[in-house]
Amino acid sequence: MGLINSHSGNGVGGYPAAALDPGHAPGPGTAESPSTIPVKHARRPTVSVVIPVKNEARNIAWVLERIPDLVDEVILVDGSSTDVTVAMAKSVRPDVIIVTEERSGKGRALQSGFAASNSSIIVMLDGDGSMDPAEISRFVALLESGFDLVKGSRFMAGGESTDITTVRRLGNRGLLGFTNILFRANFTDLCYGFCAFRRCYLDVLDLTADGFEVETQLILHAWTAGLRISEVPSVESPRRSGLSKLHTFRDGRLVLETLWHERFGTVALPRFQQVRDSVT
Repeated sequence: MGLINSHSGNGVGGYPAAALDPGHAPGPGTAESPSTIPVKHARRPTVSVVIPVKNEARNIAWVLERIPDLVDEVILVDGSSTDVTVAMAKSVRPDVIIVTEERSGKGRALQSGFAASNSSIIVMLDGDGSMDPAEISRFVALLESGFDLVKGSRFMAGGESTDITTVRRLGNRGLLGFTNILFRANFTDLCYGFCAFRRCYLDVLDLTADGFEVETQLILHAWTAGLRISEVPSVESPRRSGLSKLHTFRDGRLVLETLWHERFGTVALPRFQQVRDSVT
């Protein structure tokens, strides 16, 4: 399988990107610019943004107000908030679709939101203000250029995090290195949930994780299925208000267990051409 390789230039909008294209089978140490991959859709694809929230009343307005006009549908998955998160969201964006998810866990919330989406592209976005919705256009542009999944990276050129702690940074680095060794990949970030993908591959991605480890499962299932993946630089900021719902050691252990299961599990996902054939 080809590697994800960093571009020093020619990225979308002047931003560098990392690309995987099993369909074109680039050789080791090579990379394919997004501009060289043929555009699949003559019409602009529709875009859904899925935002899992729980008690984000102080943050959700800031997020919704900054979603770019290219987004056709905003789905807010509410995890039984006890504050006015839903009311605030409706006041800022009356067309927001509310999905109630009584089960706990980010993974479950995202899966409910994905199932409710109606667009050809799905974007995952946190509701705490740590991700900049203005970056969505970069993700969509890469998908339009021919990629199947685009993942944000805080640690490639142009990206950064002003939120991550030393412990989390070291943990992410270790898990990232373990991932790249186990899967012969060259990712620059792992535990970051700003991603976008083509909805037609939702069944192929086969997401089942309950918590934050769903972000890792998403990437690994896309990788082992042979989907075309690109990384794009992203800036992570501290949440605007409130406390993080991430539990560093517990969630880190779940990510590690996910890595081990996906690498040494017994069920293999279909290869690239089989996946392509199933959706065309």
